[in-house]
Amino acid sequence: MNSPEPRAKPISGKAIALVAVGIVALTVLAVGLLWWPATSGLTGEKLVTARFEALRIGLSIGIGGGGVFALYLSWRRQRTTEQDLDNRERALAHQRDVAADAKAHQDRMAAITEKDGVERRITDLYTKAADQLGSDKAPVRMAGLYALERLAQDNPGHRQTVVNVYCAYLRMPFDPPEDTTPADPAALPEHRSRLQEREVRRAVQRILLLHLRPELAEFWPDMDLGLTGAVLIDFDLSRCRIRSSTFAMASFQYRANFSGTRFDGYAWFRGTTFTGQAWFQGAEFGGHANFNEVTFQDEARFRDASFRHTSTWRDASFSRGVPAEVTEVAGGVADVTTA
Repeated sequence: MNSPEPRAKPISGKAIALVAVGIVALTVLAVGLLWWPATSGLTGEKLVTARFEALRIGLSIGIGGGGVFALYLSWRRQRTTEQDLDNRERALAHQRDVAADAKAHQDRMAAITEKDGVERRITDLYTKAADQLGSDKAPVRMAGLYALERLAQDNPGHRQTVVNVYCAYLRMPFDPPEDTTPADPAALPEHRSRLQEREVRRAVQRILLLHLRPELAEFWPDMDLGLTGAVLIDFDLSRCRIRSSTFAMASFQYRANFSGTRFDGYAWFRGTTFTGQAWFQGAEFGGHANFNEVTFQDEARFRDASFRHTSTWRDASFSRGVPAEVTEVAGGVADVTTA
């Protein structure tokens, strides 16, 4: 900002008085010069006329000088007023700039404080939910799952982290319970605990299904799934969209449904076991699809499935015959077998 223009020094009353005296003296001098020398030798009416003319000219000089000085004083007053106004405007502009800078600083600090508060709340919620997932009580673990879901829904930047936690939970060792109740009463508590854990795992799978379907309002785009070695029960990701996925060495208990699912990146099913029906009708594999050493113990459906890049089927095993679609993309039946 430019510095204020220096204010003109005011004229003192003494200086004004001296100028006035000077103007009067000049007037008297002009009248005197015109009164005596200019009228020398004149008489009668001409003398009177000449002296009146001298008086008029002298007074005109005095009045003119006074008028010029008055105009000068008026100009200085105007200039001083304009300088005062300009300096006042500069001062107000400076104050506004200072206030704007202070407001911007306050807004930045408030935003930083708010962001820190949000991050702390997210961290607290995440920590609490993670602790709940480690509980030995199934209802507490279930509450932790839904707490993480709410956190991810409200904070898109944390969604992949929450999905990673869900996948890590499903990768934890699990021995599915038998459908029949054990005859030994001593085995009942363990059986009930495994049944409850199965329901918790199914809840994780339902949450993933809810947020990986593009047709739903709660869709989470560009998610990666890491389910290597996971035990998945009645797994349903039909009509979902996944960026990349790893199901290597996973065990699909009962049915596995990937009908209409779109895999944008790689889909890794190497060494996977499907104990029930495996549905891949209309699935789209946008990246590399690896089905090496996969085992289909029941029917495998690949009708209308599309493979846009390389797919490998080395030592893949089909209990009910190799689907025609697989034969086409595998380049023959040399790399696949029928159990």
